[in-house]
Amino acid sequence: MYLTPQRILLAGATGLTGEHLLDRLLNEPTVERVVAPTRRPLAEHPSLDNPIGPLDQLLPSLHGDFHTAFCCLGTTLKQAGSQAAFRAVDHDLAVAFAERARTLGTRHLIVLSALGADSQSRFFYSRVKGDLEASLRTQGWPQLTIARPAQLLGPRLRPRLGERLMTPLSRLLPGRYRGIEACTLARALWRLALEEGEGVRVVESDELRRLGR
Repeated sequence: MYLTPQRILLAGATGLTGEHLLDRLLNEPTVERVVAPTRRPLAEHPSLDNPIGPLDQLLPSLHGDFHTAFCCLGTTLKQAGSQAAFRAVDHDLAVAFAERARTLGTRHLIVLSALGADSQSRFFYSRVKGDLEASLRTQGWPQLTIARPAQLLGPRLRPRLGERLMTPLSRLLPGRYRGIEACTLARALWRLALEEGEGVRVVESDELRRLGR
């Protein structure tokens, strides 16, 4: 079954994927309102409500009637400065955002996880993403969609050396391991929001590429 989400809550609107997703949402004629809390102001738009400040401080003040919430939060270990600080964003803050959205009665959560997310992984990044998915599964969402993209491709404000080196290879990898353009991912996330269902759905990177064509 397909539907048209009209009121949307978005976390991570200033990130690579979040920027593309926000632009798509604001250009959808059926979307009435997007609430996107950020640390720095976004460009004004008649359909955008943009609370300014640290997200953990803004969460209690968020109010509204939302059908869909997108969680595109994420940082890097280098930007965070430590494993604890990284986990505070990619797990703790994401879980807190989801809890607030659920408290507001939001029915569908779409969260950006990552290829290889696994709570038992020996890799810290994958383990945190796996823990995030496990935590969200306990929140009782009527509909939870977990997107697991491979390496995100696209221009960044602060380019990452490792990603620049891996990008040519990433484009050649098969199936779900091949990199995905952030604009393609944003289109896929929107199309996933149009699908009404029940329970948990995990969408791997190859399916995300297909949905985002």
